[in-house]
Amino acid sequence: MTFAVARRLALALPGVVEGTSYRTPAFRVAGKFFFRLRDDGASLAIRIDFDTREALLQANPRAFFITDHYRGYPAICVRLSTVRRLELNALLEESWRCVAPKRLVDSVTRLPK
Repeated sequence: MTFAVARRLALALPGVVEGTSYRTPAFRVAGKFFFRLRDDGASLAIRIDFDTREALLQANPRAFFITDHYRGYPAICVRLSTVRRLELNALLEESWRCVAPKRLVDSVTRLPK
């Protein structure tokens, strides 16, 4: 997986806007943080609820991890080198649904793959 692929997946989702956060590429929906490329250039920080985060950490610790910085924040870190495209696509969709305004989420019948 590459950041370019993650970027394309994100920008295919309705209302996603690219910008920067901590001087790295970042994506938002309705002004709310969605995900960003971490400073290492090899992993992403994606907003996600705590329960989903715990499930992902248990299911695939090679791809998903957490740092002290994100421990108290509803987010997970993802290693691009080990995450599968389908896993990342599902996670980005889940994150988008958590962040996007309800009206936007309700207006979408089917998200792009």
